[in-house]
Amino acid sequence: MQANSAYAQLAHALDPVLFAEACGITCDEWQADVLRSSSKRALLLCSRQSGKSTATALASLHTALFAAGLVVIVSPSQRQSGEMIRTIRGFAVHLGLILASESVLKLEFDNGGRIVALPGSEKTVRGLAAAALVVIDEASRCEDELLAAVRPMLATTNGRLIALTTPAGRRGWFYEAWHSDTDWLRIKVSASDCARISAEFLREELKVLGAQRFSEEYQLAFIDSNEAVFPSDIIAAAFTDTVRPLWM
Repeated sequence: MQANSAYAQLAHALDPVLFAEACGITCDEWQADVLRSSSKRALLLCSRQSGKSTATALASLHTALFAAGLVVIVSPSQRQSGEMIRTIRGFAVHLGLILASESVLKLEFDNGGRIVALPGSEKTVRGLAAAALVVIDEASRCEDELLAAVRPMLATTNGRLIALTTPAGRRGWFYEAWHSDTDWLRIKVSASDCARISAEFLREELKVLGAQRFSEEYQLAFIDSNEAVFPSDIIAAAFTDTVRPLWM
């Protein structure tokens, strides 16, 4: 039994998808790509109920158990942060793990690994350091200053940053990163890409939410806010770097 247990632990450490199966989750292909990726920076633009939180919860638990590192999860609200911890705790219970310490927003393991969830504010995350993994949940709805606050946590660990979200207009750091030429792993999963979401459910959601909200939440469209006086494309077109200023 000990040999089998040691073999299973080694297999789970080497392959996070096998670890997910041990947690009771059969990964979609894109979830497997996220878990197995060696990319240090990942953007997940995914529909509601597509499994993005499940994938990042598995990545968080895997990192805490097998890298014995600090995992920091930030979300726009304490409730959302608590929900992610709740999901991770559920996987830990499924595995029969005994936690060294736990609270609504923190899990600690016997190997020294920790998972800490915080509301996504630049002020709340300062002071944490040496993170093996940083997860930004609902990243398009977190303030721009948050990215600048969390990146130094990875400076000495060569750790990983995963940002997951649905769109929230044509603004903010996530929108800019998604459309930039910087080196991010980009994964896009619309509702139609997820077999667990039925066509009947989506038709009902379209009726309830309306076309604009539905296109954001399930079709992943970046749309200008109704409060915008001018579309962002027109504003962007008004600027140029080819004309020299009249004064410096």
